Amino acid sequence: MSRIRVTRRTLLGSALALAVPLPPPATRGQVPSLWREFTRTPFTHPQIPYIGDAGARRRPRPSRVFDVRRYGAVADGVTDSAPAINRAIAAAGRAGGGTVHIPPGTFRIDDVIRVGHSNVLVRGAGSDRTTLYATKNLTELIGVYGSRYGGDKSSWSWAGGLIWLAPTARWDSLVAAIRAKAWPFEGWTGNKRDEWRQLTTVEPARQGSWTVRVADPSQLRPGALVLLRLSDDPAHTLLQHMAGGGPGPEAYYWDDKTKLLSYVPYEWPVRIARVRGCEVTLERPLPLDLRPEWNPQLTTHVTELTGSGVEGLTLEAVETPQQPHLLDKGYNGVVLQCAYDCRVEDVTVRHVDNGFGLVAASACTLSGTTVAGRGSHHPYFCREGSHDNLIEDFTIEERTVPAPPNTQLHGINVEGLSSHNVWSRGDMRMGTFDSHRGLPFANVRTDITVNNNGRHGGDANAGPLFGARFTHWNIRVTNGRAGLMKIDQLAPYSATVGLNTVTEFDQIDVPDFTGDLHSRLELYGTTDAVRPRNLYEAQRKL
Repeated sequence: MSRIRVTRRTLLGSALALAVPLPPPATRGQVPSLWREFTRTPFTHPQIPYIGDAGARRRPRPSRVFDVRRYGAVADGVTDSAPAINRAIAAAGRAGGGTVHIPPGTFRIDDVIRVGHSNVLVRGAGSDRTTLYATKNLTELIGVYGSRYGGDKSSWSWAGGLIWLAPTARWDSLVAAIRAKAWPFEGWTGNKRDEWRQLTTVEPARQGSWTVRVADPSQLRPGALVLLRLSDDPAHTLLQHMAGGGPGPEAYYWDDKTKLLSYVPYEWPVRIARVRGCEVTLERPLPLDLRPEWNPQLTTHVTELTGSGVEGLTLEAVETPQQPHLLDKGYNGVVLQCAYDCRVEDVTVRHVDNGFGLVAASACTLSGTTVAGRGSHHPYFCREGSHDNLIEDFTIEERTVPAPPNTQLHGINVEGLSSHNVWSRGDMRMGTFDSHRGLPFANVRTDITVNNNGRHGGDANAGPLFGARFTHWNIRVTNGRAGLMKIDQLAPYSATVGLNTVTEFDQIDVPDFTGDLHSRLELYGTTDAVRPRNLYEAQRKL
């Protein structure tokens, strides 16, 4: 008996298993063969990605406090306190970091709250005690934001927040481009993707490696954040590799997927842990192979935002009807952009067009967040090459008013070559597991209850819905709808493990790739029976 208990503790990753009696054999959890395989090859498993290092490494706890009341903020729900809050944030930034304290009460804001310096924490008294009441949208505050891909779409449908964490220089350049109607790229290398220079080339290496060899280590130092940059070749073998390789991706026609092709080169931010001669150890294992034909190199990037965060408050937008699909005005919640190792914790957004956004953000954590109110287009969006993020203990509440005609509900979105992101311990009372095409790969959704009533989006020219190593693990679908939950017939080299019985109805998708997808299905038709229960937590304990 003691031998069984130790095994359960290892698999569940919790010492609590020692204190709780084992259930009867008929109700004891089941360990799938995929988990046993994974523990033998955690960094190179063909169907399950390694995501044990997803999320922020540090918790912002600056010691110096900047109380917004000293800068003129008034908790009367009437006075515009945005200038005062932004003055306090700017003062903390000039001081090299600090905690911007927002006490209990309701503070009206008529502008964007901007966190543009590292090591700045905006802290309320709790999401049930401190409220920022936003009266204006991003179209009013910044201007119309058209899509760089044409048409009459509003980019505020997938970008920008009324609380916006982004490096000051990057935010300034984005706003200038929007106002000039020169619709920008939004990522780590600037509006035209030209703000970078090579640091060194990198020798070939395999996915899952923690070390690489470089040609010239002279510009590399421990602790520095660099970009790993991979270009594609004319045969699109990089995109094929992201899809798992083999006959299906080889036969796929990539050349007319203009939006997808605009996402390449693949840019992956990572900190350097150690430099010894030409051998460089990285903070996280390589997400892909490095092959000479993709010209692997480490490069510079725009200055990052790091060590900053927002916690303990509610952002409530003035309640307006949800706008028609892709015409959002920009009553958006919290967005992290060009941010690395930042956090959002105990934050609720209400009556927003879009809730929480990760835009070219990496190694960030959203914990204890909630989307509530009249209904959102994207409750959570993850795009523009966002990697290694953790969204945990999240809630999408049921909408408080019926959905207006011609609106759309997605859910937890991922797109644009984004990889190794995790959604863990979620309560989705509406929405879906939205892939917006754009070949996202190696992402995990685990230990989530979902009323699967949303629909995915994405233009056809954005390419496949899924790349390789997507994993859905311990998913409880309350309305029995299969779409985007059971992905063994959709996602190549992927896994669906521990899913209750579901049926195809409403939006039904066909696979992007022909032939055998090499996708796995285990413990189908069970509810909360798979062990380990939470794939992310179990990987962290390995």
